[in-house]
Amino acid sequence: MTIFLILAPYGAFATLMLLTSAAVSLFASAAIGMMVMAHDALRGRTIKVLGAGSVTLFAALGAYITLADSGLSSSAVKLTVDAGVFAISLTSLVIRKPFTLQYAREMVDADTAQLPGFMRANYIITWTWTGAFLLMMIANVLMIYVPGLPLWSGIVIAFAARNSAVYFTKWYPQHRRAKYAAPANTRP
Repeated sequence: MTIFLILAPYGAFATLMLLTSAAVSLFASAAIGMMVMAHDALRGRTIKVLGAGSVTLFAALGAYITLADSGLSSSAVKLTVDAGVFAISLTSLVIRKPFTLQYAREMVDADTAQLPGFMRANYIITWTWTGAFLLMMIANVLMIYVPGLPLWSGIVIAFAARNSAVYFTKWYPQHRRAKYAAPANTRP
């Protein structure tokens, strides 16, 4: 459920970009992101850097398109969103606060969160997402500068990158637990 809520604004953005204008897509995605943040707040959770950054990105880009440059192509809008999310992710790594850490701390007990491997796992997962965001940017750059590419190729790259990051985010913590778990005491 959590991963669905995290990705809901982006899913809405991608879908709406196929159906309506960029401004509507961006403002609707910002509104969905705000609802996700409100959902977290009502459940006593922290406001996430990725969520707040994405809402700001969607709203600011929507305002820019509405007020300054309504002729921005849909590919340029998608590239800007991907670049913005990439920047949020990369910045979280540079300042040594991987964005996945906020989500992970809400999923584990306090003892687990203090383990040295916990931080390492979050860095690895955040780097995975940063790589996925980079691949999504590359897909959009290809769509802009190689106009002969079919639309589905950019969509396939974006889905593959995102789905791989989602899978890795679920798999890696389980892998670490299995690899580093203390052997169970067995009685003869």
